[in-house]
Amino acid sequence: MLEAGVAKFTVSNPVSKSSLYKKIVALEKQTGFQIEKYTEKQVFHENVSREELADSLCLLTEGKFRQVNGFAPAGEHILLVSSKGACKYSVKNKAPTALKLSDTHNRKKQYLLEEGTLIPPLVDMGIFTAEGKVVASMYHKFKQINRFLEMIDDELKDKKVEKLNVIDFGCGKSYLTFILYYYLTEVRRIPVEMIGLDLKADVIEKCNAAAKKYGYHGLRFEMGDINGYDCPFQVDMVVTLHACDTATDYALFNALSWGAKMIFSVPCCQHELNEQLAPTELTLLSRYGIVGERFSALATDAIRANLLEYCGYKTQLLEFIELDHTPKNVLIRAVKRPITPRAVKEKALLEVKQVMAAFGFEPTLYKLLGL
Repeated sequence: MLEAGVAKFTVSNPVSKSSLYKKIVALEKQTGFQIEKYTEKQVFHENVSREELADSLCLLTEGKFRQVNGFAPAGEHILLVSSKGACKYSVKNKAPTALKLSDTHNRKKQYLLEEGTLIPPLVDMGIFTAEGKVVASMYHKFKQINRFLEMIDDELKDKKVEKLNVIDFGCGKSYLTFILYYYLTEVRRIPVEMIGLDLKADVIEKCNAAAKKYGYHGLRFEMGDINGYDCPFQVDMVVTLHACDTATDYALFNALSWGAKMIFSVPCCQHELNEQLAPTELTLLSRYGIVGERFSALATDAIRANLLEYCGYKTQLLEFIELDHTPKNVLIRAVKRPITPRAVKEKALLEVKQVMAAFGFEPTLYKLLGL
């Protein structure tokens, strides 16, 4: 079927009612195929190359299903397997049921980082091959990086930016700092001075060596604590990715103290409010551990967003990446307003105080702001 140009496979009619997967669909994408595995209540995704597709489908379906439909521009290919194992193969050329490949399947997704462009940090991360092609198993990470850049680009594309001074808190070994620098300087053509901060000397040494190898002269790494860092320039953008628990609050507080124009933060490991959770009335929210944990994490970010609003920022909570890949999928995007109406600030703070009173919360960012 692959030789016939089939771009979509549907595997159905499971042999047993107890089969884990009730249906399997494989769709052709730009870099290979996406396999969708359907259970009774969920769907799981897997990306494979064109060369890997046949083996992957065999492992998932052999002896477990009775029907395969393959859809190509010229018609539909049908394979039926009887209860005794006999196979019947047929083709319906230009049949009414033949799939008309939609524009969404034919159109190449326009990512901010283009496949085929040599981007050294992506090669070192194992996301690109040496030729600049996306590695099939890393496609979700490629999408995640582009999604992150899109959320930053939304705030830059309609503005005339002559230069950006950027601080990346808790950069760690993540190459996302390098990717951001590459995008701002090579794609957006904005002069950038960027500092990545971390507490580990070996990380700083390796990152500075990598920046030198890539020729990123405006990027350097320093040892520094998120709290109390003496910034050497007027900050335009603060990025903080996966700063653990209250470290995010200190990063946001420093960004506010510097009057940063833009803040992009992906929180991580949010324990503080979960440990304080003591609702006065809605006790159901604290009865089940997982419910309390997730509610507290969402409440933490909602409070942070409102406090940023109170401090004069237009703030959004955005999905960073699908939950299939990571639970750390909320990004706080805050952009400084020229003027914030007093009523907006008062409402934002009142809502925070109401939540604090209802659930016994004492958030770190609230206390840092001296409210």
